[in-house]
Amino acid sequence: MKKQPNILFIMADDHASKAISSYGCGINHTPNIDRIANEGMRFDHCYVTNSICTPSRAAILTGTYNHVNAVTTLETPMNNRLPNVAKHLKTGGYQTAIIGKWHLGEGSAYEPSGFDFWSVLPGQGDYFDPLFIEMGEELVEAGYVTDIITDKSINWLSQADKQKPFFLMCHHKAPHREWEPHPKNRSLFADDVVVPSTFDDDYKNRARAAAEAKMRIKDDLTYDDLGLVQPEGGAEIGEKSRLFSSKRKIPNPDDTSELCLIDKDTGENFKFNSREELSQFKYQRYIKRYLRTIASIDESVGRLLDFLDTHNLTKDTLVIYTSDQGFFLGEHGWFDKRFMYEESLQMPFLAKFPSEVPAGSICSQIACNVDFAPTFLDFAGLTIPSYMQGESLRPLLNQADIQNWQQVAYHRYWMHRDPDHNAYSHYGIRTQKYKLIYWYNEGFDLPGTNHGGEDKEWELFDCENDPLELFNVFNEPNYHQIILQLIQILEEKMLEIGDEPVH
Repeated sequence: MKKQPNILFIMADDHASKAISSYGCGINHTPNIDRIANEGMRFDHCYVTNSICTPSRAAILTGTYNHVNAVTTLETPMNNRLPNVAKHLKTGGYQTAIIGKWHLGEGSAYEPSGFDFWSVLPGQGDYFDPLFIEMGEELVEAGYVTDIITDKSINWLSQADKQKPFFLMCHHKAPHREWEPHPKNRSLFADDVVVPSTFDDDYKNRARAAAEAKMRIKDDLTYDDLGLVQPEGGAEIGEKSRLFSSKRKIPNPDDTSELCLIDKDTGENFKFNSREELSQFKYQRYIKRYLRTIASIDESVGRLLDFLDTHNLTKDTLVIYTSDQGFFLGEHGWFDKRFMYEESLQMPFLAKFPSEVPAGSICSQIACNVDFAPTFLDFAGLTIPSYMQGESLRPLLNQADIQNWQQVAYHRYWMHRDPDHNAYSHYGIRTQKYKLIYWYNEGFDLPGTNHGGEDKEWELFDCENDPLELFNVFNEPNYHQIILQLIQILEEKMLEIGDEPVH
């Protein structure tokens, strides 16, 4: 019997593909993450089935869509009695561990199951001196969270049984909001980052949901998000004992002459001559803190890859790097995720396994996060259970001659008008050429949702001719036949996976 490969699954939180240099967007340099792409395969069309943290993690673990695993919102945890890929791998001879962010619920009914070892952050976790729940016990670890997760991962690998394959899920908190870089990386990116061409989007020719979302860099970032403080009660500038940071949003007034912002770490003061100058300042503060936080992730990946090299494990280990979804980096003026628009929908996915995956290869086929669990089991030589709804990506990684590969990705976001972001509920499909979105705008009394009732809307984007998704062509006569075809494909996909349409 062929030896079962080790599996190292590295997942960041909110890491956009554009912030990985191997994706070619030019705003970041990630040499260690790029090693995975250079020695393996880069996926350009890997999509999340629900663009928010908790549901995506449930889909990855179970290989099922969220209407099946019942993890539809941030506030619907995953019952640990559900079957998951770690349980199958453990039964199939693997030693299993998860270290880092869990975010699938707390307490005995929701703690990680199927893992020989687990050490996870409660909730979102902290960047500095974080609390961990390790095998049911609380402990505070001193230091920076990315370094600590990496240390714990390497320690577990060092102690693993050399006679058994391992499955390690290394789940980073970073670069999740609020973005807190390691002190040594706070001076990176001295030059300004290029502002996206759609930063000043006016949201015309789109569904109402785009204009209503509270995810604008100009208006919705907080003092804590940008590492800023403000004078309190007339305190003199620089009087740090009377400065405070806040989760309150930073105003973006027309008259900026009275607005003073102060760097919480250096005490540097910032004044503005115009609203436009303030908006540009907010973007640069946001994107640089985000990229500086990713710098530690890249260092972590380098340490893990070096460990595999040093211990002669590289040729026997499938290494995957991904994120739990995409993220807006100023496109359309937004930060955050949630939407089915491309920057939020697309996940980075890089994989290397020297004996099977050609170095430097690129895959343009459609993949989804429900495909991850079947892929692990396929490489492990284990049966993919019938309840899993994804497909193994192994044929794509092998660059096999694929017949009838899936041509559509399905996405559904359930959290209608959550209090913080006001994103509308929707579902739809992405094909290679088109994206069809149905804004059904109902909360169905799910935790973390609003009751809904707004007018339902459709959007269609021609992804080839309008890659920035600026023009909804659903009502254009020359797209009529395409719309009929796509609605039929959507209905067939929902029937296939068992999701229920909203009328």
